[in-house]
Amino acid sequence: MENDDTRTADPAYAASELARAYATATGHDDEPTRRRADERVRRWSEVLSGMLSGVLSIGSRAPVAGLPAWVTPEVVRGGFATGRAAAAIDDDGGARFDHYLSEEGLAELSHLLDSGAYRIELPEHAALLTIAWLLRAGDRDAAVAVLKEIAPYTDRLRFSPEPSQAPVTDPDIVWRETAAQARDRLARRTPDPRVEAQREALTVWNPFADELLTLWCETVVDGRVAVTLDDEWRVRAGALLRRYEQLAAAHTRCTKHRRPKENLAVLRRSLQESVSGGELSTRGLLQHAVDSMLARRGRPGSAPHAALRARQAAQTARPSHHELAQLLVRRLAAHPPSLGIAGVDAVLAGAEFPESLRKAVERARAGTVEELVATRVIGSAEVLAGLVPQLAAATAAAPYREKALRTLMAATYRAFRNRRSLLLLNLERQVRLGELPWVRAVEAHRVSGDDTRDAARATLQRLGQVAVDAFPGTQLPNPLVRELSALSREAGDGLPWVSELAADIFEGRFAASFPAAATIAADLLEGTLYERYYGIDYAHVPSTSPTFDALCRDRAGTRSRSSVAANGTVIEQAQILTTHNLATLVARAGVRPAPDCADRAFATANSLARRLPGNPRPLSTVKDIAYAWRQLIFFVSLTGDAEARLARWTRDAEPVLAPALAGLAHAAAGGTVGTGRRLLGWTTGPHWLVTRE
Repeated sequence: MENDDTRTADPAYAASELARAYATATGHDDEPTRRRADERVRRWSEVLSGMLSGVLSIGSRAPVAGLPAWVTPEVVRGGFATGRAAAAIDDDGGARFDHYLSEEGLAELSHLLDSGAYRIELPEHAALLTIAWLLRAGDRDAAVAVLKEIAPYTDRLRFSPEPSQAPVTDPDIVWRETAAQARDRLARRTPDPRVEAQREALTVWNPFADELLTLWCETVVDGRVAVTLDDEWRVRAGALLRRYEQLAAAHTRCTKHRRPKENLAVLRRSLQESVSGGELSTRGLLQHAVDSMLARRGRPGSAPHAALRARQAAQTARPSHHELAQLLVRRLAAHPPSLGIAGVDAVLAGAEFPESLRKAVERARAGTVEELVATRVIGSAEVLAGLVPQLAAATAAAPYREKALRTLMAATYRAFRNRRSLLLLNLERQVRLGELPWVRAVEAHRVSGDDTRDAARATLQRLGQVAVDAFPGTQLPNPLVRELSALSREAGDGLPWVSELAADIFEGRFAASFPAAATIAADLLEGTLYERYYGIDYAHVPSTSPTFDALCRDRAGTRSRSSVAANGTVIEQAQILTTHNLATLVARAGVRPAPDCADRAFATANSLARRLPGNPRPLSTVKDIAYAWRQLIFFVSLTGDAEARLARWTRDAEPVLAPALAGLAHAAAGGTVGTGRRLLGWTTGPHWLVTRE
């Protein structure tokens, strides 16, 4: 299957992204969208010029010439560094840096350390605080070593924090967005033109139309309109026309009254002719307009007409969505801006907020991971991965016994985990937290023990449990895998974790973690339905990288990296052999999948299958179906009740999945897939899920 992602380390990719951004920046109708595209143009321009000039080495863990690997780079889509440092400052930061090394500046830093009233957005912002802590802890040599390493960059990078209110004290509480982010999102909501036009019609033009109709009703004789028109009537008619001009100038949202064939326009135009004293050329239209208005709503002042206008008045009396958004903005102003919202229910009390506004506030709800999953604030494994650093930070900082240092290292951890991954080649690994000079400098002040390892192990098990139970059928995203790996190292378990690899830059080799993870899968799954369905001989899975690489190529039926699709087939075989971390979580991390995980993974695959007909780009959906399918087979292999579940799945399945279910039934009966299908996500030719062959 062809991969939609054509990312490479070639300048042509950057040039194509620049062209796309430029087209949006110059041609999109929405002004905010154009502004965002302008920023992408700036970034991709820097990427392209840096690649062409040699300033950037895309694929390296230190991609920017003159900057060490520990500096956080500005990264755009696909893992490309722009050439800028994320912590770069436009002004001369040397004076600020020197101030913080003075007696007065160190005192300020010491106060921040004790109060915790600071914000670290990027890991570099923790450097001076760490130096201050080392100095007051008497570790002058370590402080000087950090200073020497960061000194060449003090005029270019910011190494100091932002003052803020004290951080949340409960490390178990996380949030998806802060109160400030929710407030800003709501503040950007503008009035809906269509809603405001409707409100104007109900409050301005409908009452005015009633006045016109009432005036014309005074001229009716024996059902015929415009029979009696005296001077006094014309005076009142002239006053109404002058008021129309005033209303039209002041209320411009609704334009229906200007349409010639609308009843209000007919009444008004007929009034103008009558006031001018000329012949009434619109008599037929006028008669029809008056008759239809009376038939539809009754005469103004009658009981039916009054009831209608009362209902409309009640409707317009309700605040608009824009007004409700502004009310929420005012309420959120009372909450600490850099934290989540502990009292979401109180914020939403006392008014009927539409679902869109409720969701904007709910995104900032503060609670445990389990609570946020239950309330659907965390709706995907990707969102969970984004919140894990908040939870894992306390565990990662636990070995630092001194309170101020523990708080500082937790904040540094959270900031570091927000660092975007780089596109890397030659099996290079991303920079790790311990490579930051200031983090390395306090390593001697860690006191690791059984309690620390147990805490890391418990957090690892908890996060793995939430991810598996909440999102069966979804592959663990790389950011979550990185967090699990870090917790595993902290626990001292050294478990192998495998990332999802990009087929467009795959070099045909797997890291040592892949065969190690496959060995764990073999111990758990040998002799099970999973082994039979995927045709694996787990008793002979190799434990070294070169032979594991060869096995994946053999199973994929490809010998060379001839295309992105061919690479994808090889990577998928590695995912199958390793179960992409599921076996490691279950066999080594203590995760116990819920009994219904297999059924929910099937529901995910079945739901995705419904999207295939008419899908203009079905290939990514096919890959997602294959992920879900692999997980349902893993879960049902653990429960051992495939036959009972297959009857339900076969009854409920989309027809396109019938061949895969047939293959699963054959394997469940003790054989291979037989005449059925083995559902895979990648192929170098047409996929049977798409062609239905």
